[in-house]
Amino acid sequence: MNTPFIIAELGTAHGGSMQKARELVAAAHESGADCVKLQIVYADEILHPNTGIVPLPGGDVRLYDLFKKLEAPVSFFAELNDYAQSLGLSFLATAFGPKSAADLKQLHPHMVKTASPELNYTPLLEEIAAWRIPVLMSTGVSTLADIDEALRIFEQAETRHLVTILHCVTSYPAPHTEYNLRLLTTLNGIFGLPVGVSDHSLDPVKVPAAAAALGAAVIEKHFCLSREDAGLDDPIALPPALFKEMTGAVHAAAEMRRQHGEETALSALKKQFGNTEVMAMLGDGVKRLSISERANYGRTNRSIHALCDINAGELITKENTAILRTEKILRPGLLPSFWDAVCGRPT
Repeated sequence: MNTPFIIAELGTAHGGSMQKARELVAAAHESGADCVKLQIVYADEILHPNTGIVPLPGGDVRLYDLFKKLEAPVSFFAELNDYAQSLGLSFLATAFGPKSAADLKQLHPHMVKTASPELNYTPLLEEIAAWRIPVLMSTGVSTLADIDEALRIFEQAETRHLVTILHCVTSYPAPHTEYNLRLLTTLNGIFGLPVGVSDHSLDPVKVPAAAAALGAAVIEKHFCLSREDAGLDDPIALPPALFKEMTGAVHAAAEMRRQHGEETALSALKKQFGNTEVMAMLGDGVKRLSISERANYGRTNRSIHALCDINAGELITKENTAILRTEKILRPGLLPSFWDAVCGRPT
């Protein structure tokens, strides 16, 4: 692919409003996106009710309650799927657990995205791997071993070849100088799969253009109508004018690479942004947790949590436990891969 596939991550910026969702889709189309992506959210399959609070302009809000307000029926996404396709856009969604995966499957998706925190969510990956459709797999806040373990699930389902690995930094916002974009070459060389970038940095151009110069197959960036809107990710998203600037820069860098090669494409960016800035973004290509996401490892990712008090001697079951993100104040539990092993055992 000579030109990266550009995804406008709408996430939950619609706030449950169909009118705003359609405005977002139309604006993304006008801004040069190839695809719009949404998130099918059910709070119970993402967070424990007591996971903690987030500070918002209107005051502190329980993170669980915030996610609860973002729930929408499958018909909501079906309508947006149809609308996006009527504009010539691809439609993409992220599922976070069995209920949202069942909703997404009803839409007969042509591809699916898995978020970084779900990279270790074994049951969800097993379900998605069985769909036998292309998968964009984000790999923020992870190690090489984590990525390899996730890919084994797709290998067992004989769908590993359908995966594209998206490198990202799980921090909001993520410093663009921490992106270590040489990892695209590293990940492609180790796993032999297409690679791309899911960018959470504030700058509209630097990371996406550098990734395109390195041959990224996919560029994903959060999209909003305004950074002043109330969406959870709106403060780090790109409004239409900046997103359009990004798509132009990505196409230019990809074309420069196609015509003149990687080094010439990178040299052009060094002239534009400065050698020091670009070299910092490129990094050394060694996979490690970035400085800004280290504290999130084990907390953003999934682990096994009790849903209620479990008395001594009582059996651990799939009814009194769940595989959730730890997030704010809870203590991480065992890895999701141990769930079958611990269920049926007494405490």
